[in-house]
Amino acid sequence: MISKLTYGLVIFSSAFLLFQVQPILGKMILPWFGGSAGVWIVCLLFFQTALLLGYLYAHLLSQVFSPPLQGRIHAALLVASLAALPIVPKPIWKPATPAHPAFHILILLTLCAGLPYFLLSSTSPLLQAWYGRREASSVPYRLYALSNAGSMLALLSYPILVEPRIGTSHQALGWSWAYGGVAILCAGVALASPAGAPRDAPTESAPVPAWGDRILWMSLAACGSALLLAITRHILQNVASVPLLWIIPLALYLLSFILCFEGRAWYHRDFFLRLLGVALASVAYALAPSFSGLPLLVSIPLYCGCLFVCCMFCHGELARLKPHPAHLTSFYLMMALGGALGALFVALLAPWLFSGDYELRIALGCCALLVLVVHHRDPGSQFYRARWKPAWLLLVAAVLAVNVSLVFTARQDAESVRVRERNFFGVLRVLDQVAENVVVLNGEPGQFTAEDPHFKKLMNGTIDHGLQFTSPSRRREPTTYYSPRSGIGIALTAARAQADLNVGVIGLGAGTLAAYGRPGDHYTFYEINPLVLQLANLEFTFLHDSPAKIDVVMGDARLSLEHEPPQEFDVLAVDAFSGDSIPVHLLTRQAFALYFRHLKSQGVLAVHISNQYLDLEPVVAAAAFDLSKEAVKIRNEADGARGISGATWILVAAPAEFLGKDQIEEHGTKLTSASPQILWTDDYSSLLSVLKRPAIELAR
Repeated sequence: MISKLTYGLVIFSSAFLLFQVQPILGKMILPWFGGSAGVWIVCLLFFQTALLLGYLYAHLLSQVFSPPLQGRIHAALLVASLAALPIVPKPIWKPATPAHPAFHILILLTLCAGLPYFLLSSTSPLLQAWYGRREASSVPYRLYALSNAGSMLALLSYPILVEPRIGTSHQALGWSWAYGGVAILCAGVALASPAGAPRDAPTESAPVPAWGDRILWMSLAACGSALLLAITRHILQNVASVPLLWIIPLALYLLSFILCFEGRAWYHRDFFLRLLGVALASVAYALAPSFSGLPLLVSIPLYCGCLFVCCMFCHGELARLKPHPAHLTSFYLMMALGGALGALFVALLAPWLFSGDYELRIALGCCALLVLVVHHRDPGSQFYRARWKPAWLLLVAAVLAVNVSLVFTARQDAESVRVRERNFFGVLRVLDQVAENVVVLNGEPGQFTAEDPHFKKLMNGTIDHGLQFTSPSRRREPTTYYSPRSGIGIALTAARAQADLNVGVIGLGAGTLAAYGRPGDHYTFYEINPLVLQLANLEFTFLHDSPAKIDVVMGDARLSLEHEPPQEFDVLAVDAFSGDSIPVHLLTRQAFALYFRHLKSQGVLAVHISNQYLDLEPVVAAAAFDLSKEAVKIRNEADGARGISGATWILVAAPAEFLGKDQIEEHGTKLTSASPQILWTDDYSSLLSVLKRPAIELAR
């Protein structure tokens, strides 16, 4: 007889591996698709879909086949899945073009880890069903809480214990060995569990759940899943692109499952109903454009707190509605179906249907409507089949007020933007704004300027990607991070001693760097997002106005450079920001070696490291010194009247051939071998090691 401890150990271990593999695979394929937040969102969609298929398999296996045959089938599949190990993506699976990255990611993950992940997904419901058959007097739903505890431990341990110490290839190999052990243990349980007769006969009179109940299970699960992805995306794109911040929403999502299914009645309906009203009203209010500048210490707890309260409502009501254990697999199947539909809506449908991130408002509105549905059909609620009771009318009015507020703020948001476009890589906006009418001298406000202060700005979430003054006399001025006083501006000015410059730029933005082009110069921009190129041509004129020859290469810059012959660049600028940070795969030792393969012997590599949350200087310094190069950091101050942002660049070149060495070092600080260094490679990187203190406190 297999003990309850053995069941718990297998379920906990499977859930741990289920969530440990998610960041491992996500990190391994992230460089292949430009490092954008959309990659992680699509990965979550894959994991939710695989979970659905695993639950469907568990349901069909337990309902269609005899108990002995169930164990044999499952054990055979577990043994067969060992052939899929190790779960290391093959280089031949790299995308040749940036077209349809979402579908490429789904196919890649299926080939790499589809069968092992599918079987891990089925473990919890299947073993709970077998345990419920053997121990009919026991309630197996607490094992679901144990499963989520394993998932949460895996989630929290990865960035703290695993990522900083182990390279990704070794992570994948270690996970593969661990999966092999768990698969063998699970196969043993599968062969032993269903074979014996149950201790108590199953309850034949257990009522079959109505389809209305099943649809409600699915709707509550879908709402929680959609809120998880929508709030995560909203925070990363519109509040703060803090690395590892996605951990907090996912941890709260799992915590709500643990508390609601643990069995000690952590979910108190009346208490959370009041909290839910406050949370929905607060976030609906905060989504107004006038509140977009809320401090991080207010906005992050607000959105994450709202997610937790909403998930406690959704998952608490799911726990209240759970059926007799005889219908356990059916219950989990509908939950998984809802989770997959919620993820599908946010990850694939929303970017296709909407020009802005309206899925958060829709998910919040649906959560409010579910309050009415749940209470109206529950005999245990004071609002059961209520019609004209004052309390019911007040609840209906509150739900309508929340939805009207969400629609109103969406219209306000749309009216405040000149152009809004969206695709897999995020939401791009073009804003019409007016610069400060003050010239800053030596850090102090000086005289007013009579120049036209109107400009257009390209934004991706909270990050500026270019600014151009609209008046003909000013539209060729280099602005934002690319002013003549910036590191890249100084590098290009120093390089002008040569005729016919050949310049490479990783990251197009509004095309601002083309303003430095002269007749005979050649500028090659590398850009992965086709919408960026579209807006740079339609809304800005830097590319059209430049007398230099301009080429734009579409696709991930690193993949493009790997397939090109040496380009002999005089200057190569790395400015490909995804959110508020450069994609990791552009800052590894191998990436720097690739850059210098495309630079002339006296060429300069310029790396833009401006960042609110990451200190990237040690990473760039380590790569530079590992390649025996010299590095100079240049920082310029902001000047609002000129449209100039404060920026930090590091210029890297060969010590003996540093172009414009005296001129460049005059404006910056030479980094020495004594500088802090953190060498990233294609196999190892840790964002936790370069988080600035405010970001560390925020992540906590």
